[in-house]
Amino acid sequence: MSGKRIGLVGIGLAGSALAANLAARGYVVIGYDTSEDRRLFLTQAGGTVADSAAAVASECERVLLSLPDSDAVQEVLEGGTGILAASPLPRYVIDTTTGEPERTEAFAGTLLKANIVMLDATISGSSKQIADREAVLMVGGPREAYEACRDLLEALAEQHFLLGPVGSGSKAKLASNLILGLNRLVLAEGLVFAEALGLDLESLLPILKSSPAYSCAMDVKGEKMIRGDFTPQSRVKQHNKDVALILQSAARLHQELPLTLQHKRILERAIDAGDGDLDNSVVIRHLGSRGLR
Repeated sequence: MSGKRIGLVGIGLAGSALAANLAARGYVVIGYDTSEDRRLFLTQAGGTVADSAAAVASECERVLLSLPDSDAVQEVLEGGTGILAASPLPRYVIDTTTGEPERTEAFAGTLLKANIVMLDATISGSSKQIADREAVLMVGGPREAYEACRDLLEALAEQHFLLGPVGSGSKAKLASNLILGLNRLVLAEGLVFAEALGLDLESLLPILKSSPAYSCAMDVKGEKMIRGDFTPQSRVKQHNKDVALILQSAARLHQELPLTLQHKRILERAIDAGDGDLDNSVVIRHLGSRGLR
């Protein structure tokens, strides 16, 4: 199997950006998604569509997963038409899914019994940042597998880091998402407060970017919040799932996360209002009575 043929299972917001990066760097992407629209997207982007995850894996030594959660990963790996049903089997599975670290470790053990090595290569960044290669890959797994897939990781992101054994990427993603989500929420609350004070937000934002209050959220979400452009780059309902995983892990460790608990309430408020499929910058609508409209 050619190393330039890369399998991709999951062609959503993140998966589409991954596919585009690979195609732009000379890789042949063979993909599968349960959605006909997403399969059509891959075809239009120059990729090849297979009819199952097993069919993808049969064609590629290395298979990327870009899926919504650990349940989806388990189905793609172990289901009747999943990767473990491929013939021949792939050599590597690189899972970019934000999932449960303990299940990620278990998946790696299952794959290793079939001589497939797993890397969990979670992504810190929105789909736009992925497309621009500005996202960061946080990788867990054996160093030899990391080195064997280095060309692929470099095609996807300028920055990638090996953190430790399998599961380390998933753990780092939860910590990163906790901080990222709260930075975004703090920005939204600050803009709502500034509006209430009568400040011009278009003028204020570049000043905030130059101040000690700066966070990357200002670059990625500031204009979207001010202009009310909530076209999804990353969805509220997906981040709500991630925050639920964060709180589950914290509960197991007996670690209090009071700010994250409040964040979860606001995300659920947005979902209850019908905004779950919008960009997560839409939290600004749901901060008290003066959220920006």
